[in-house]
Amino acid sequence: MSERRDVTRTRIRRNAEIVVARRGVEKLQVTLKDLTSTGACLTLSTTSVVPDTFELTFDRGRSSRPCRVKWRSGDQLGVSFEKRPEPAAE
Repeated sequence: MSERRDVTRTRIRRNAEIVVARRGVEKLQVTLKDLTSTGACLTLSTTSVVPDTFELTFDRGRSSRPCRVKWRSGDQLGVSFEKRPEPAAE
């Protein structure tokens, strides 16, 4: 399989959480498989319950990254890190 990324990925095995703001806050436990400056590959029991956009935290909620799903395959999910919206000027 040829590498299609423009940036080098770092293989990693670390616990993380997907945080979804639906009727309350829902958290899904995932394993971070690899990481780049622009996205990540996550492993979880099923990808079908994950919405197309969510927050990902690596440090138990102290900080988070907005993510967008790029691909789904079996128990893996490829995401890109999105920019946070700029706060409205007053």
